[in-house]
Amino acid sequence: MRKSNKKITDASVIVGLLNSCHVGRLGTVGQDGWPVVKPLNFAYHEGRIYFHCALEGEKLEDIRRDSRVCFEVDLPVAFVKGSAENACRAEYLYRSVIIRGRAQVVENRAEKLLALDALMRKYQPGDTFAPYAEEKLEITGIVRIEIEDLSGKEELGKGELREQALAVLTSGTSLPVVLE
Repeated sequence: MRKSNKKITDASVIVGLLNSCHVGRLGTVGQDGWPVVKPLNFAYHEGRIYFHCALEGEKLEDIRRDSRVCFEVDLPVAFVKGSAENACRAEYLYRSVIIRGRAQVVENRAEKLLALDALMRKYQPGDTFAPYAEEKLEITGIVRIEIEDLSGKEELGKGELREQALAVLTSGTSLPVVLE
């Protein structure tokens, strides 16, 4: 990371982002050699990323051809408005995580159930999906990303602006907000 002051060094912040961000972006190497990025729902569980997908398609073809992937999540915290006198004051405050790893289609029944359970707990907490998960097991693809490199980055501003951004993060306010 070029600017070390933007690096997130607190592992709990990174895990919190992975557990709270609802959309991740998967980067694969396409058949033509070009990068391909796709948004998807995911769950972070026991140091791995899991997502579900169809049993065939571009994502799986890319992963089977080259298991190296990149995965990204970000949390927009606030937009800081510029002014007519100083448009350069406009900023975007955020936190993000970038993961590099290897993806593999999960074939093990127990691990597939574990991944589906992790996804359901994240996206529909409190509901029971055991019968549903069993029914869908044969027609749902599950992919696991083994994390090889993980880094978190944030831009939360300086001084009073940073204090406001941190207050926004702990307030439970719907993100992002607009700060003046």
